[in-house]
Amino acid sequence: MIHLSGATVVQPAGLLSPATLTIDGDRIAEIASRRTPPSGGIDLHDHYIVPGFVDVHVHGLAGVDSLDGRGAIAQIAQRLPRHGVTAFCPTSVACDPQSLRTLLDAVASARATAPAGHARVLPAHLESNFINPRFKGAQPESCLRAPRTAVDGDFSGEDILREIERGRADVGIITVAPEIDGVLELIPGFVRNGHHVSVGHSGADYEQGLAAVAAGVRHATHLFNRMSTFSHRDPGLVGAVLDSDEVAAELICDGVHVHPAAVRIAVAAKSPSRIMAITDGTAGAGLPPGARATLGGRTITVRDAAYLDDGTLAGSVLTMERAFAQLVTRIGFSLVDAALMCATTPAREMGLQGAGALVPGALADLVVLDRNLNVVETYVAGVRVFSRADGFRHNGHKDHQEH
Repeated sequence: MIHLSGATVVQPAGLLSPATLTIDGDRIAEIASRRTPPSGGIDLHDHYIVPGFVDVHVHGLAGVDSLDGRGAIAQIAQRLPRHGVTAFCPTSVACDPQSLRTLLDAVASARATAPAGHARVLPAHLESNFINPRFKGAQPESCLRAPRTAVDGDFSGEDILREIERGRADVGIITVAPEIDGVLELIPGFVRNGHHVSVGHSGADYEQGLAAVAAGVRHATHLFNRMSTFSHRDPGLVGAVLDSDEVAAELICDGVHVHPAAVRIAVAAKSPSRIMAITDGTAGAGLPPGARATLGGRTITVRDAAYLDDGTLAGSVLTMERAFAQLVTRIGFSLVDAALMCATTPAREMGLQGAGALVPGALADLVVLDRNLNVVETYVAGVRVFSRADGFRHNGHKDHQEH
């Protein structure tokens, strides 16, 4: 057993401090009010323990993009625990069919092998080919499809649909623009096949947004960004998402993509239980300002976010522990609400049984943070997969466990 003692444990019902969290195998065995570590316990006074972060929208990290080839997903999975991520959806921009096949094969391989020390790989998030060119952002227009548009005798989306069908078990979220001709009709089939359909990169009006929800949409991709905006006379897709309890919405919490006031307004409208904090992180995340990386083969530059050479905003350079810290220190949410948005809500929406909350019997996916909300240790299924240093002491003895 592993005893983590003296920390403030962040649970759905509130904070327990000081407390001891006991791990037995891959599960949380007990959470009890206790400061003194049991024999062999780890003294974590002046720290927080939070549920492991679940990022449902991350393209890459530290120079690696999800579309960089067969080994890319495993590399990202290996690097994410240092940022507190215990599970993630590898995310792609719109791409050609062969690149999509390579991505889904890499996701399948990473999910099947699941090596120790890695974040858990969830089915992929496809910021798919079925989006609106006017709201494409950094998505390559040459890869976009309209299901009812015939090209050389074939409907232009058939090649992509074949790859999605082939890799069905490894496709989790599919982002679509419901106003594109033929897309609304795709939604029920995607839902029947177990996919989470999301609205995004879309110019849909309020009524088209509600029609998508009626067809089965339950997710919104990076709310506010690259979608028709809200006004009091024309609520747009933003209004449809905010007005639909069925839809859980992503928010990029880097302070660049969405103003803190807009984050607070969205959470007030939907509650933390319907908001998923995401990074929309690119291969530029974790690199210094001025560094160059790629997004779907296109060059990006690291500044306060990631940018294409033409100045187009192309995702973030955010990591999840910084998203958590932004929610608490800059935007003003409690530790409990930040944990809901960074872990509990996305885990529930992705169907992760027994994950996303620190309660007895749950999977021991958790993160130890210092008082500045920096990651100190990360555990996946009870195994410590990242440690910042060897400085913790087990009842006065140095911890010599391998890191």
